[in-house]
Amino acid sequence: MNSKKVLVIAPHPDDETLGCGGTLLKHRDNGDKLYWLIITTAKDVEKWGYEWIKKREKEIAKVSECYNFDEIFNLEFETTKLQEYSFSLIVEKVNQVLKSVKPSILYVNNRSDIHSDHRIVFDAIMSVSKSFKSPFIDYLFMYETLSETNFTPALLYNAFLPNFYVDITNYIEEKIKIMKIYESEFGIHPFPRSEDSIKSLAILRGVEANFKYAEGFMLLQGLWR
Repeated sequence: MNSKKVLVIAPHPDDETLGCGGTLLKHRDNGDKLYWLIITTAKDVEKWGYEWIKKREKEIAKVSECYNFDEIFNLEFETTKLQEYSFSLIVEKVNQVLKSVKPSILYVNNRSDIHSDHRIVFDAIMSVSKSFKSPFIDYLFMYETLSETNFTPALLYNAFLPNFYVDITNYIEEKIKIMKIYESEFGIHPFPRSEDSIKSLAILRGVEANFKYAEGFMLLQGLWR
């Protein structure tokens, strides 16, 4: 079986694990080539502190080893301030990575997430992933992120309605273990990024697809070649 090139877009480090960590682990074990595009980075020392920034860098390196990413791209836009950058610049930087990797499978965050960084990232991806611009993309999946997707206002046009599921029963424990690497992002129930919430969402998506644990996606583009 030929390996596939898989690119996951993370507005912030941890989105990739919350949104599709189990699926990425499955790709890893299937022998696919994995690439990670991180859009924003905490760089403001006055706000975050030098020690916290260095700790986050170590966490990213450790997470990368767990997934065995072939390459990591970090655009290093300042986190929580993506709206302050030129949208055309964001699109240009994202497009450069897309054209460099030429993934056949692309994972991106939900369009309606409550975080403004997430919404900007989604719009940028949509502008460069059109089939006539990036014909190498066979499948484009939108993932959900705990604390961002589920806190979106309950309006119909914001609804995340999965139509594609991946069985992650054999990977749920490893997904949680990886998420725990992000110490400042992980908490105990009822904190939204907790072991209980991650398992609960995986159980819910599993019920919808007749699996024990699953990740749900919205398939935005699927091409049979």
